[in-house]
Amino acid sequence: MISGIVTAALVVGAIGILIGLFLGAAGIRFQVQTDEREEAVLAALPGNNCGGCGYAGCAGLAAAIAKGEAPVNACPVGGAPVGEKIGAIMGVESEAKEPMAAYVHCAGDCGRAQTDYDYSGARDCRMLSFVPNGGPKSCNSGCLGFGTCAQVCPFDAIRVENGVARVLTEKCKACGKCVEVCPKKLISLVPLKAGALVACSSTDKGPVTMKVCSAGCIGCGLCVRNCPAGAVKVENFHAVIDYEKCTGCGTCREKCPRKCIEAR
Repeated sequence: MISGIVTAALVVGAIGILIGLFLGAAGIRFQVQTDEREEAVLAALPGNNCGGCGYAGCAGLAAAIAKGEAPVNACPVGGAPVGEKIGAIMGVESEAKEPMAAYVHCAGDCGRAQTDYDYSGARDCRMLSFVPNGGPKSCNSGCLGFGTCAQVCPFDAIRVENGVARVLTEKCKACGKCVEVCPKKLISLVPLKAGALVACSSTDKGPVTMKVCSAGCIGCGLCVRNCPAGAVKVENFHAVIDYEKCTGCGTCREKCPRKCIEAR
């Protein structure tokens, strides 16, 4: 009886030892080698996991940088300081990037833009594609003002003021979340130093725009003809600024009869 118990214990013990040896060998054989640089890069990143770099969070970006698949200055939140720190880890120089910030190309607030009807449904801009004319505003290109962009902004950098979203430049990290979520495609990332911004995205002809919004661009071309740097052109009946050419002189803002070109 006792010998049977001892034998069983020895067998179980032996099996346990064998399993332990097998698992230990398997762990050594299949262990994932961790790149120390990847861990250092991840530690240098801000940890917001906003996805503005194009990767699934900071861990995804750190892995891509360590593999040489992403530039060391790819993090829009960390900016130049983080880029330089990661560059030192990777042994490369971080190239300077133009500081950017989001901007809402619309000035059609409640006092300027006409409406076709009163809306009382879901307060989500993305849902407005299911209602007549894409929303209550007479201008089909105008900001809907329900703040979906503000809801997705991880830095609390957007406010809805008088029916139009506005970006708080000092808080914006240019992650691009608001750009992606806006169903009207009214938001873009523009250089922080931009001296002239067109607060309109309407592609309607001038007479149509004038009927629905007192702040809409009518494509008159005065800004084009008066810009000394040749930085403005009219496309689809509204002004477009080439920020690489723009010197920020303010001439286009002064000449615009609708005052839809503004400084940041």
